[in-house]
Amino acid sequence: MKTAYDIIIKPVITEQSMEQTEAKKYVFQVAIDANKSEIKKAIEQIFGVKVEKVNTIRMEGKAKRQGVTSGRRANWKKAMVKLTADSKTIEFFEGMV
Repeated sequence: MKTAYDIIIKPVITEQSMEQTEAKKYVFQVAIDANKSEIKKAIEQIFGVKVEKVNTIRMEGKAKRQGVTSGRRANWKKAMVKLTADSKTIEFFEGMV
Protein backbone atom coordinates (compact mmCIF):
# COMPACT_ATOMS: atom_id res chain seq x y z
CA MET A 1 0.00 0.00 0.00
CA LYS A 2 1.25 3.47 -0.90
CA THR A 3 1.77 6.10 1.77
CA ALA A 4 1.03 9.80 1.31
CA TYR A 5 4.74 10.44 0.79
CA ASP A 6 4.82 7.90 -2.07
CA ILE A 7 2.00 9.77 -3.84
CA ILE A 8 3.33 13.35 -3.44
CA ILE A 9 6.83 13.42 -4.94
CA LYS A 10 7.78 17.12 -4.84
CA PRO A 11 6.36 20.63 -5.23
CA VAL A 12 6.66 22.38 -8.58
CA ILE A 13 8.35 25.75 -8.04
CA THR A 14 7.89 28.09 -11.03
CA GLU A 15 6.92 31.74 -11.43
CA GLN A 16 3.43 30.80 -12.53
CA SER A 17 2.85 28.35 -9.68
CA MET A 18 4.15 30.86 -7.10
CA GLU A 19 1.70 33.52 -8.33
CA GLN A 20 -1.18 31.10 -7.74
CA THR A 21 -0.28 30.53 -4.07
CA GLU A 22 -2.06 33.79 -3.15
CA ALA A 23 -5.31 32.19 -4.40
CA LYS A 24 -4.55 29.01 -2.37
CA LYS A 25 -3.61 26.99 -5.45
CA TYR A 26 -0.53 24.76 -5.24
CA VAL A 27 1.22 22.56 -7.80
CA PHE A 28 2.89 19.20 -7.06
CA GLN A 29 4.57 16.42 -8.98
CA VAL A 30 2.74 13.23 -8.05
CA ALA A 31 3.03 9.51 -8.73
CA ILE A 32 2.01 8.73 -12.29
CA ASP A 33 -0.53 6.10 -11.19
CA ALA A 34 -2.16 8.22 -8.44
CA ASN A 35 -5.77 9.32 -8.89
CA LYS A 36 -7.45 12.54 -7.71
CA SER A 37 -8.94 11.11 -4.52
CA GLU A 38 -5.57 9.63 -3.46
CA ILE A 39 -3.87 12.98 -4.12
CA LYS A 40 -6.52 14.83 -2.11
CA LYS A 41 -6.12 12.50 0.89
CA ALA A 42 -2.31 12.69 0.72
CA ILE A 43 -2.25 16.52 0.67
CA GLU A 44 -4.72 16.71 3.57
CA GLN A 45 -2.69 14.19 5.58
CA ILE A 46 0.77 15.70 4.96
CA PHE A 47 -0.05 19.41 5.31
CA GLY A 48 -3.18 19.35 7.51
CA VAL A 49 -5.32 21.43 5.11
CA LYS A 50 -8.71 21.00 3.43
CA VAL A 51 -8.65 20.43 -0.33
CA GLU A 52 -11.53 21.74 -2.44
CA LYS A 53 -10.47 20.60 -5.91
CA VAL A 54 -7.70 18.61 -7.64
CA ASN A 55 -6.81 18.91 -11.33
CA THR A 56 -4.26 16.56 -12.88
CA ILE A 57 -2.33 16.52 -16.13
CA ARG A 58 0.15 14.02 -17.58
CA MET A 59 3.30 15.77 -18.73
CA GLU A 60 5.28 14.23 -21.57
CA GLY A 61 9.05 14.03 -21.07
CA LYS A 62 11.19 16.27 -23.23
CA ALA A 63 13.58 14.96 -25.87
CA LYS A 64 17.15 15.78 -24.85
CA ARG A 65 20.45 15.53 -26.67
CA GLN A 66 24.03 15.79 -25.49
CA GLY A 67 26.46 15.60 -28.38
CA VAL A 68 25.67 12.53 -30.42
CA THR A 69 23.70 10.79 -27.66
CA SER A 70 19.97 11.47 -27.58
CA GLY A 71 17.25 10.35 -25.21
CA ARG A 72 14.11 11.40 -23.37
CA ARG A 73 13.24 12.59 -19.90
CA ALA A 74 10.66 10.50 -18.06
CA ASN A 75 6.93 11.23 -18.33
CA TRP A 76 5.41 12.61 -15.11
CA LYS A 77 2.11 13.70 -13.60
CA LYS A 78 1.30 17.17 -12.27
CA ALA A 79 -1.48 17.96 -9.79
CA MET A 80 -2.92 21.44 -9.24
CA VAL A 81 -4.56 21.56 -5.81
CA LYS A 82 -7.03 24.26 -4.71
CA LEU A 83 -7.68 24.64 -1.00
CA THR A 84 -10.99 25.67 0.56
CA ALA A 85 -11.49 29.31 1.57
CA ASP A 86 -11.49 28.49 5.31
CA SER A 87 -8.38 26.28 5.10
CA LYS A 88 -4.97 27.45 6.28
CA THR A 89 -2.17 27.93 3.74
CA ILE A 90 0.66 25.48 3.19
CA GLU A 91 3.61 26.87 5.17
CA PHE A 92 6.24 25.38 2.83
CA PHE A 93 5.37 27.92 0.10
CA GLU A 94 5.03 31.04 2.31
CA GLY A 95 8.65 32.27 2.20
CA MET A 96 9.05 31.80 -1.56
CA VAL A 97 6.66 34.43 -2.90
